[in-house]
Amino acid sequence: MSDLKTQITEQMKDAMRAKDKARLGTIRLILADIKRIEVDERIELDDARVLQVLDKMVKQRRDSIAQYLAAERPELADKEQQELEVIKTFLPQPLSDEEINAILDDAIATTGASSMADMGKVMGVVKPKIQGRADMGVVSKLVKAKL
Repeated sequence: MSDLKTQITEQMKDAMRAKDKARLGTIRLILADIKRIEVDERIELDDARVLQVLDKMVKQRRDSIAQYLAAERPELADKEQQELEVIKTFLPQPLSDEEINAILDDAIATTGASSMADMGKVMGVVKPKIQGRADMGVVSKLVKAKL
């Protein structure tokens, strides 16, 4: 079992002991999503793949919050925000803007990218390095600006 998955399972047990229903519910959602992928693909997820699952869940929560606020449903947006905060506790420390720019500059130099046609190559190099540590939408915009 991956270290991150083990950590999430331990946090679930702690939330059960503390009777923290909100945190427990969110952690169960995370583990259910991980388990669904493992069953569907008949594999054991490693830390990188668990990070992808968490990243997807963060993106879903952000989208939901925006939609709920647009629909003037702040109580539902608050619930999504609480879930987002719990999910973020399992993600690695976010990268600073300087670190992201350094990774992007290195990737552009490594791939020899010179135009937008090379964006896929750059993103292919960058994504494994920043998965779970930065918003991929923001990174994509930065790559477009640099190319």
